[in-house]
Amino acid sequence: MSTYEILDELEAGELSIQYEGGEPQALLEWALGEFSPRIAISAAFQADDVALIDMAYRLDPSVRVFTVDTGRLPEATHELIAALHAKYPGLNLDVLVPDAGQVQRLVAKKGLDLMKESVENRLLCCNVRKVQPLTKHLDGLDAWVTGLRRDQWATRTNIRKVEIDHDHGAIVKLNPLAEWTEDEVWDYARSRDVPYHPLYDRGYTSIGCAPCTRAITPGEQTRAGRWWWERNAPKECGIHCAIETGGFEHELHALLDEDDE
Repeated sequence: MSTYEILDELEAGELSIQYEGGEPQALLEWALGEFSPRIAISAAFQADDVALIDMAYRLDPSVRVFTVDTGRLPEATHELIAALHAKYPGLNLDVLVPDAGQVQRLVAKKGLDLMKESVENRLLCCNVRKVQPLTKHLDGLDAWVTGLRRDQWATRTNIRKVEIDHDHGAIVKLNPLAEWTEDEVWDYARSRDVPYHPLYDRGYTSIGCAPCTRAITPGEQTRAGRWWWERNAPKECGIHCAIETGGFEHELHALLDEDDE
């Protein structure tokens, strides 16, 4: 974690205004020049993420990229990773994994498919398998880049292009695609022959772990295929939107605290 103030809220706000309306590459170029090598792109391999990887690689082939292999990813995700390595020689991709002991205790206590039992169980699974390894990785960065867009979901409508991420040590969070639409992302990816996730061709529009993702039907919102069995629950895992409930927090601390015994 950075031991100094990288940007304050005022500076982040001014930068957001400065880059609003501009192309994503402009913000990426500034950020890579400002924060390298302590900056990385977070990729869950949605279309947005691969578009960002292409943009950043063209600016700096040594750009750092990271992803989290939760242990429950579809095989097609691994196929895409291989395709990206072939497309972008020397791609600096770091694959993070959750703590094996935490996962083992989680499964022993709750079962492999605990996520379908309750929203709290699903958040617990997301936190152990995804949020914890990501948070640990961000401790070593000054800035991270995401593929978040304002039109993806209600919780994302107010994101700025440059933010201070107070959930992760007040590092800088950059959202270069914030004002783009889904069509703009796909236009970019197709025009540059960017590899994309094979599940998109099977009706998927937001892709996560295999048990928690399905194709959508006509008329459904883009993220409707994530945790589709839940009702009136946030379509978030806790990475980009802090989610806290009493039971979830209690269970999580119990799992994590056992690491120190």
